[in-house]
Amino acid sequence: MTERKIKSALISVYHKEGLGPIIDGLDKLGVTIYSTGGTESFIRDRGVDVTPVEELTGYPSILDGRVKTLHPKVHGGILARREEDHLTQLAQLEIPEIDLVVVDLYPFEETVANTEDEDLIIEKIDIGGIALIRAAAKNYRDVVIVPSREDYATLQEIIDEHEGVSDLEARRKLARRAFAVSSHYDTAIFSYFNGDGELPVFKRSEMKANTLRYGENPHQDATYFGRLNEMFTKLNGKDLSFNNLVDIDAAVAIMREFEDADPAFVVLKHTNACGVAVRPTQLAAWKAALAGDPVSAFGGVLITNRPLELTVAQEIDQLFYEVLIAPDFTDSALELLSKKKNRVLLQYHHLQQQPMSFKSLLNGVIVQDTDLQTESADQFTVVTERQPTGRETADLVFANKCAKHLKSNTIALVRDNQLIGMGCGQTSRVDALKQAIVKARNFGFELEGAVMGSDAFFPFSDCVEIAAEAGITAVVQPGGSIRDKDSIAAANKADVAMVTTGVRHFRH
Repeated sequence: MTERKIKSALISVYHKEGLGPIIDGLDKLGVTIYSTGGTESFIRDRGVDVTPVEELTGYPSILDGRVKTLHPKVHGGILARREEDHLTQLAQLEIPEIDLVVVDLYPFEETVANTEDEDLIIEKIDIGGIALIRAAAKNYRDVVIVPSREDYATLQEIIDEHEGVSDLEARRKLARRAFAVSSHYDTAIFSYFNGDGELPVFKRSEMKANTLRYGENPHQDATYFGRLNEMFTKLNGKDLSFNNLVDIDAAVAIMREFEDADPAFVVLKHTNACGVAVRPTQLAAWKAALAGDPVSAFGGVLITNRPLELTVAQEIDQLFYEVLIAPDFTDSALELLSKKKNRVLLQYHHLQQQPMSFKSLLNGVIVQDTDLQTESADQFTVVTERQPTGRETADLVFANKCAKHLKSNTIALVRDNQLIGMGCGQTSRVDALKQAIVKARNFGFELEGAVMGSDAFFPFSDCVEIAAEAGITAVVQPGGSIRDKDSIAAANKADVAMVTTGVRHFRH
């Protein structure tokens, strides 16, 4: 027999929201209810009979409530198989069967997020609730487990539509949810205790899942696990795709570099910034960013660090783009851009990046610190005879930021806080430089007086020589090659200023 009717229930929850109709439904079905503490008071206040767990166990709640349900008369009634041997033992020991367990755990993650008081955090580690969830889930063949307030609707359906009767499939689905809840909870606790990473263990748990239309390509299935709504509010547009999400992640990373700058705009395509500019006004920043590569901007992702104005929206509206991201939109800008229903408009709340990043590869996962370091001018070391000018120094800082966020091998050409040429994803640095020069010239930029940023050192002098011949007057690079002196000598010969940072920013 796979169907089981709920005749008795143990209810112990932290959050009471949504619990009322369940209590009323169980009472209407004549279910015997056992409960503890605040939940017991909540049930009694609704005028529903409830048996305190202390009355069942013969023991009071002790140790400031740390021990309430950890007792054989509770767990025996949950774990007993509805078979003759187990039922006989229950009868001999005067243990009632418990057919339904409803739990909502102490809010451990929320507490960690809102305080650094370790005493408060430790007290929000639920012991009895986890034990109840695991016991009921283990015995799902006979017991209904509701492990979270997010599952109240499922229980409500069993009560209202099936008069408290559940089948084996429904109970097994709830058991699966129960172990998802309990394992996520344990992972959160471990992550708190292992915040320093002393134990080399990879654990990650995300309960929020969003099935995407497809993955990187239409033949690949994909699911996004995470809490995107904590970072963004989607104001318009279709559901985000795999490629949208990857590009948005890249957009957030590079805009962090310019978040506090004057009005800035970045245009990205396939995670690479093809247009970057900072200007006194947002409209000027948009026009300068678009000019960097107006061809690649088609179908791209756009991000700015200022509330989007109508004058800028009118310009952007002429372009086909996938996603537009801003900290806010004026009412008139939002009204205009929302007329195109598929265009995604995202309002960002913050530009936060996770401190650790990971990637699945080979037969496992590789974990590393996220590259959150950015070098300022005072961290530059001038290695040439000529010092960079003030304007060149500002552009070198800008170029270094751009190079950091382009796929390796990378060269970024910059003039007056504008990316005017980029070469990325090339197998040689010379090819990356040549690509950057060609792109800059194709879009009408004058390279005389521009600066060059490289994500890694120059193994030979050829890049400096090619750059100098093109008119570039200053270079920023990490340094560290055994042949640094060759590049420095080439720069001195061409009267090019060169600075090193000591920090490489490969991006594969």
